[in-house]
Amino acid sequence: MDIKGKVFKYGDNVDTDVIIPARHLNTSKPEELALHCMEDIDPDFAKNVQNGDIIVGGENFGCGSSREHAPLSIKASGVSCVIASSFARIFYRNSINIGLPILECAQCSHDVKSGHIIRVDLDSGKIVNETLGKSYSTQPFPIEIQDIISRGGLLKGIGI
Repeated sequence: MDIKGKVFKYGDNVDTDVIIPARHLNTSKPEELALHCMEDIDPDFAKNVQNGDIIVGGENFGCGSSREHAPLSIKASGVSCVIASSFARIFYRNSINIGLPILECAQCSHDVKSGHIIRVDLDSGKIVNETLGKSYSTQPFPIEIQDIISRGGLLKGIGI
């Protein structure tokens, strides 16, 4: 599966309270959550993000509470993939569960800037920063995880 999009770049320790502030947790409707995604760190994110865009973060992306609203708000905003140096484990699992592709690649995270265009091949783990003309490799998901992501989440396509 190939993904290509414009980068929104953030730093280290982007926590779930920044991804979707607690004051907006009175709903679990993805389209409403998307309106407030990243608003405390990037007030213009929701109005500027387009389908297919990519978030790139630093170390420990998604730290904080275990709320599944965080990756849900990212996916609902149209983001096709999140790349970071590392992820908080519960955020990582919640992302897979809802079908949001996330990849760890420290060198890509270090090199990329907001506005760069990157292409990701989820099957091979290859990332290409088309703006810089640089390529990176990361561990691709096992086939079982690729299947969950391609279905759109853990519960999609199994009748639940």
